[in-house]
Amino acid sequence: MKCPGCGHQDTSVIDSRVTREGREIRRRRECEKCQYRFTTYERHDERVVFIVKKDKRREPLNRQKLASGLRKACEKLEITTEQIDKAVNTIFRRIYDFNEDEIGSKLVGKFVMEALYDLHEVAYVRFASVYLNFTDITAFTTHIEEMRMKKKKADRAKSKSKS
Repeated sequence: MKCPGCGHQDTSVIDSRVTREGREIRRRRECEKCQYRFTTYERHDERVVFIVKKDKRREPLNRQKLASGLRKACEKLEITTEQIDKAVNTIFRRIYDFNEDEIGSKLVGKFVMEALYDLHEVAYVRFASVYLNFTDITAFTTHIEEMRMKKKKADRAKSKSKS
């Protein structure tokens, strides 16, 4: 592993831990030349899944692009990087569970919206307002009201199952 500080080839692993999800190994490394310390993450190679866009273009699923979109929706909200990473991992797991080489962007958008709704309602609304391409305020408020009703229904089901 090349040192990001000086570019030296030899680094030592000084600590390794499995992440909470158990899908990555976090390694603390130290350069043997300049003693610069840095963190790397190791995960298994995932097969390439292509996202099929509305216009039929295909582009590889990109973890950084997905995380960036979630970060943008969560800007200025009290949501940690760890929460966003966990949401990205959940979305990726759902995509890979399909076991297909291609998946429609509409389905990926649905997964993102569900993850954002679980994270923060405002983040969800920010993403939905762009993703669902509302034509007017009435369509937007109707959608918000539908989401409120679904949430009330889910909350009632949760409280019934606890009793």
